[in-house]
Amino acid sequence: MRPSTSPKVLIFHCDSYDAERIRRIVRQGMEQLDLRPRGRTLLKPNLVASGPLFQHAYTRPEFTEGVLLALKDRDEGAMKELAVGERCGITVPSRQAFDGADYFPMLRRNKVKHYFFEEEPQVEIPLTHQERLRDYLFTPEPVAKADFFVNCPKFKAHPWTTVTFSIKAYIGIQDDRHRLIDHDHRLDEKIADLQYIVQPELIAIDAIVAGEGRMLTPIPRKLNLIILGNNQVAFDSVCCHIIGVDPRTVPHIAMTAERGFGPLELDRIELGGDVTLDEAKKRAEGFQVGLVRVEKYFEGTHITAYAGPPPEPERTEYCWGGCPGAIEEAIEILRQFDEQCDEKMPRLHVVFGNYDGPIDAAPGEKVVFIGDCATWEGKLGSDVVQIRSKYQDRSTKDPHDAKHDDIYVKMGKVMARLRETRDQTWVRFEGCPVSVAEQVLFLVHLGGLKNPYVSSDNAVQFTKNYLMWRSATAVKRLRGEPYQKPGPCSRGEAQPDVTAPPAE
Repeated sequence: MRPSTSPKVLIFHCDSYDAERIRRIVRQGMEQLDLRPRGRTLLKPNLVASGPLFQHAYTRPEFTEGVLLALKDRDEGAMKELAVGERCGITVPSRQAFDGADYFPMLRRNKVKHYFFEEEPQVEIPLTHQERLRDYLFTPEPVAKADFFVNCPKFKAHPWTTVTFSIKAYIGIQDDRHRLIDHDHRLDEKIADLQYIVQPELIAIDAIVAGEGRMLTPIPRKLNLIILGNNQVAFDSVCCHIIGVDPRTVPHIAMTAERGFGPLELDRIELGGDVTLDEAKKRAEGFQVGLVRVEKYFEGTHITAYAGPPPEPERTEYCWGGCPGAIEEAIEILRQFDEQCDEKMPRLHVVFGNYDGPIDAAPGEKVVFIGDCATWEGKLGSDVVQIRSKYQDRSTKDPHDAKHDDIYVKMGKVMARLRETRDQTWVRFEGCPVSVAEQVLFLVHLGGLKNPYVSSDNAVQFTKNYLMWRSATAVKRLRGEPYQKPGPCSRGEAQPDVTAPPAE
């Protein structure tokens, strides 16, 4: 599926999560875009996280239902399957995210199939473009086989990539094992590479209540908008203009445009709908984006952060796509869950990358070195400390050999490491990246905070969905169904048509 060469973006007013109203708006937009679903039609919402802690992080079920109903309205008998699929945030079962977002009743009501992408066979997709990070990527089979792909992201800021609209949402078309590979200072390039897997023919973003500042626990901002489009680059460009951001300054959007997937220039994009771009800008005036350096983020708190450059410093002096952004998300989760988070937190020092400055730690204050590329030499109290980089070049990481590491494994590793170093002035956590979940866990235990993973409100539901996930995967393996399939797979027997059109 090639991106549309006649990019259109439609901006509509909608001030409520009423599925029938959303249905009418999306149906009208599909008519204007001249789109009809066909074959295997797959809708991907953003369900990175859900439930009370994350109530503004995901595409609401009423929104997804409205889009599904509009797809049915526009079907002329060419649809063979209508399904919803997603991989939520790392380590949490997608079943949990679907459950917490109240998706299951909506899917049953509309008789729509669902896919949890980490439970599906993973298909190898070859890459041949010059700028690629690696020669192939893996994606779930439902994505590789989709004939009509619909992207339904949430309109949000993001601490790693400034914003998350349509293009960034593609991080959810990989399971955990493959998602974490290159989720570092080359994240923007990874996102651009993912565009070669499939292109959406319809994009519908939930901007009725948008999310400012963060990705998992965003600040709600009522924009009362539904935005539709048929080209990801054009779509994200318009969304950037709505919040006053130059799309050329957002690397993953600019890179995707440079590779020929669509235009950034407004004069090359046909605008429509019942809300003008100027009116949408007024609604979004002062919108808070992500991308705040970790040192700045923790100013005025009990945590002091220090960040040096990641490997390959000629590309960047800061790892926007890895560990520093993860701790920002981690602390916000804990602030939501434990109102006394900042008061309880002892003085703590966190260090990222190749840092060569002083660490102003008083006696009894713990220093945490985070990530494989953490590097530092000096004295902490009377201890001489030498932290060496354990970073492995990405050429040594083969996606065929990627292993899954679930939340209970992470809990065990974090607790074991903290026990081993409880009498030391410092502790190191390895990984590239060290995930949000791991950073939540060590902050919980170092700060004596409430643990959201073992909350009585959450533990039973989480454990149920975890066991169902593991059981479903085990049953598929016993049946001989592949968890990871070699070789390209696409609609019918052909290889996926993922080549970007030549740039004009």
